[in-house]
Amino acid sequence: MNPIRKPFRYRYDNTALYLIGINILVYVMQRINPSLTSYLALNPVNIIRHHFYWQFVTYMFAHGGLSHILFNMLALFMFGAQVERRMGSREFLVYYMSAGILAGVLSFVIYWVTGAYGVFLLGASGALFAVQLAYATLFPDAVIYLWGLLPLKAPVMVLGFTALELFSSVTGFRSGVAHLTHLAGFAFGWVYFLVRFGANPWKYLRGK
Repeated sequence: MNPIRKPFRYRYDNTALYLIGINILVYVMQRINPSLTSYLALNPVNIIRHHFYWQFVTYMFAHGGLSHILFNMLALFMFGAQVERRMGSREFLVYYMSAGILAGVLSFVIYWVTGAYGVFLLGASGALFAVQLAYATLFPDAVIYLWGLLPLKAPVMVLGFTALELFSSVTGFRSGVAHLTHLAGFAFGWVYFLVRFGANPWKYLRGK
């Protein structure tokens, strides 16, 4: 089964690796100049009062620490490269950036409406949740070894992580993690499949 029915003309340019390189470069720049983070991370006050509109894009490439970028880039390498090969580089880039930007926009709206003006959102996780959804949709029979030990089919892993994020967003479990941004990335990735490909991921996630 292949839900990719209306792609751009196929080409493969190792876009996932370029994205990893950009993320690493930005992280190094953050380490050299920590004040740069406040210009890159998505903050409602900076966007509304100072018109830092670029933050809807740059927040995706800034990270809060070594473990943060390490796990995100590992996920982008493991899942993103395979999704890119199936989608093609142009489609993958549009998918990745669209999900990440829209997840940032929705997070911004929620932060502003709820008065969370001091939040600085950063990290590629919103886009990566969309990438993981795409991986499970395109490779529903793939087996992922969680923590290198526990074998899980890709759909089980993705839906399990999503359920955990939903639980965490409701209960406040693991506070400080952008659960809503993760869920938004997953949701926008789902909508992308419906609109762009005319394919419902649920059909592939449940193996039918």
